[in-house]
Amino acid sequence: MAQELSKQKPDSGSQAESLEGNKLPSSLTQVGIITKYELRNYFRSRRFFILLAITFLVTGLLTFILAYYGVSKISSPGASQALSFYGFWWGFVPTLVVVFCSVFFGGDAIAGEFQNKTGYFLVGNPIRRSSIYVGKWIASLIASLIIMGIYTAITVGNGLYYLGSTIPIQFAEAIGFSIIYLIAALGFTFLFSSVFKSGAYSIVVTFILLLFGFTLIDSIVSAFTSIEPWFSVTYAAEIITNVFTVPYPTHSTTFRGAPTGFTPTIPEGLAIMLVYFIFTSILGLVLFERKEFN
Repeated sequence: MAQELSKQKPDSGSQAESLEGNKLPSSLTQVGIITKYELRNYFRSRRFFILLAITFLVTGLLTFILAYYGVSKISSPGASQALSFYGFWWGFVPTLVVVFCSVFFGGDAIAGEFQNKTGYFLVGNPIRRSSIYVGKWIASLIASLIIMGIYTAITVGNGLYYLGSTIPIQFAEAIGFSIIYLIAALGFTFLFSSVFKSGAYSIVVTFILLLFGFTLIDSIVSAFTSIEPWFSVTYAAEIITNVFTVPYPTHSTTFRGAPTGFTPTIPEGLAIMLVYFIFTSILGLVLFERKEFN
């Protein structure tokens, strides 16, 4: 990758041409090169195949449960079998698929450049740091979407086998919400990857916060202060599973006149996740731009 990026170096000319007469690669070209090589690294690494194995293990276990107990055993009272089926399968996406993908592919994407000293040689080439950041983020998103696509294909395959072509519209909505949550989670992960110079620290902190930390904070804030945890991305992600409940749950639950539990509305959940993505992505890029490689 470094050789491909270093083929062209700008001079003082208005067209930024190199001594060989070649133009400096545009930002879009630089992003494409970074994305290509980062994806190649993923597909050659163990982490992609480990996550793929985890996906097959989870879907295999769910398939066995359905084959053994039948669809009727997982059906919720008052809900159709299709809603119960797809809600059962997709309930693992926010906590397993999205979190594991963001941590596996984005946890050390930036921190690894500092830890392994590879960034010192990379930034010496005529390439913008923003191109490095965006290219790595896009590669992480593509790799994550591949894993999510496999999980979705197995879900639909089981659904077609047990229920035929009955696929509720809520399933399509849940897929869209999951992709938005994945984008927000990757932005959050890249922020911490830019904060730390150790990939291990970045991975552990992000994993704990997304899987346990935010959920615990949400429960404590809701129960003891009666304040809606609108500041939490995992709270916003509840719309992924709530969409399978018909009618959609009420915004708040009260006990003795005081709110004790909250459920994000769909517009609110989408807004929170998009704000998380924009804020964390920009902040992560700013931190990466200002850090020095030693």
